[in-house]
Amino acid sequence: MGKETRLFKSEERKSRSEVSAFLGQLSEKLAEGQVVLRQGNDEIILQLPSNLILEVQVEDEDKRSRGIQHSLEVEIKWFDNDDQDGSLELG
Repeated sequence: MGKETRLFKSEERKSRSEVSAFLGQLSEKLAEGQVVLRQGNDEIILQLPSNLILEVQVEDEDKRSRGIQHSLEVEIKWFDNDDQDGSLELG
């Protein structure tokens, strides 16, 4: 397994409408091919290729004292110079 380096991380509580608005803005930036993430003085600029790897995962995790934590994880990955297509559909 290769070495992983974290370049940026953010985790914060937001309302459902705020999350929806963020994802809408992210969608627009994905379509444009460039995403800029900023938090405080941290900033990262991502130049995205035309083909991406989309990973969607749903998990339940027992957090004991707080109960079951549910998660819907959407991960977008890419390799340099990768031009393969995918077939996941949103229903």
